[in-house]
Amino acid sequence: MKTFIRKWLKERLDIDALDGAVKKQLEKPLPGYIGWFHTLGSMSLFLFISQVLTGMLLLVYYRPTMNEAFESIKYIMTTAYMGWLYRQIHAWGANLMVIVVFLHMLRTFVTGSFKKPRELTWSVGVILFVLTLVFGFTGYLLPWNQLAYWATTVGTEVAGAIPGIGEWMKTLMRGGQNVGGETLSRFFVIHVIALPWLLFFIVSLHLFLVRFQGIATLDRVGEEKEVKKDSGIPFFPHHVLKEGIVFFILLGVLITLSILLPFDLGEKADPLQTPYAIKPEWYFLSMYQVLKYFPKLTGIFLVSLAPLFLFLWAFIDRGRERHPLKRPFSIAFGILVMLSLIVMGTLGYLSETKREFFGKTYEFDIYGVPHQVIESHLSPSDHKET
Repeated sequence: MKTFIRKWLKERLDIDALDGAVKKQLEKPLPGYIGWFHTLGSMSLFLFISQVLTGMLLLVYYRPTMNEAFESIKYIMTTAYMGWLYRQIHAWGANLMVIVVFLHMLRTFVTGSFKKPRELTWSVGVILFVLTLVFGFTGYLLPWNQLAYWATTVGTEVAGAIPGIGEWMKTLMRGGQNVGGETLSRFFVIHVIALPWLLFFIVSLHLFLVRFQGIATLDRVGEEKEVKKDSGIPFFPHHVLKEGIVFFILLGVLITLSILLPFDLGEKADPLQTPYAIKPEWYFLSMYQVLKYFPKLTGIFLVSLAPLFLFLWAFIDRGRERHPLKRPFSIAFGILVMLSLIVMGTLGYLSETKREFFGKTYEFDIYGVPHQVIESHLSPSDHKET
C-alpha cells in the first residue's frame, strides 16, 4: 500500500526533490552548545497549537453575546463533557504561552542570537510576543465576568489617553463609548479569527527564517564557522528527542495546573458595580504600575517605548560579540530590565491590598508602599468613655 501511494504521488509530484529537502533539514547539524533551553521555541509552538485546538472545542458551546457569554462558559465548566478541563487548559495555556515566549526571547538575548544576520528573525519574534499579549488581552474579556469587564474598561481608557488618536482608538476597540456587546463581538472576532491566522503566517515566517539561517553559534559576528556533522548535534533524532520529552512534560504541567489550580469564573459582568482595586492580568502589571508614577501622557509614552525599543534592539546592539561573558554592558542592561519588571510587577500585585507579615497587618497603597495598620483593641464603649 505504501509503495502504491508513493508511486501514485511520484507520477504527479517531484517526490525525490521533496525528500531531499526534508532530509537536508533533518540532518542539518546544530551548534554544540545547544541544550534544553533551545526547546523553548518548540514549546511556544506547542502551546499555540494547544490554544487553537482547545479554543475550537470551547467554541462549540460559547456564545459571544452580553446575555449568553457568561452563562455559556458556566455551562462549559459545569455541564459539557470534559468542558471544565478544556477551559482550564485553555486558560493556563494562555498564561504559560506568555511565559514561554518571553523566556525564548530572553534565551535569544543572552546568547546573542539576534545579531547579524538574524536581525529580521528577532524583530519577527518581537511581533509574535506582542501578538501573544494581544491574544491574552482580547481573550480575557470573553468570559464576560466582573474582573474581565472592568480590566478591559481600564485598558481601553489607557488607550484613549493617547494624544491625537486616543479617542478614535478607544471607540474602535469598544465599538462605542462604553464597554458592551459591541466590544465583546470585536474582541471575539480578533481573538478567534484575526489573531490565529495572523499568528499562523508570522510563525511560519519565523520558522522559515530560523531553519534557513540556522541557529547562531557563539562565534563573533562575521566569524561564524559552518557547523560540521562531527562537531555539531544532529537535529534528528537528538534534538527532536529533547523536544518530544519537553512536549510530554509541558502537557503534564498543563493538565496538573488545570486540575490543582483551576481558574475561578467569578461573577457575571455588572456595569453598575465597580469592584475594588481593578487590575489587569499579571503580564500587564508592570506596565500598569509604571503609569501610576507619571502623568498619564508621560506614562503612556514611556510604556510604548518598551516594545519599540525591543523591536529595534537587534539594530541598536551592533557589537560583534555574542558570548554573554563578552557582552557585560548588554547583559547588565538586560538584568536591570528584568529586575525592573519584577519590582514593578510585584508592586502592582501588592498595591491596594491588605496583607499580614510576621504577625503585623500592612495596607499597601496605590503605589505598592506598605503602611502598618494599627488596630485598636478598645470596644466601642471604651472609645466613647475616652
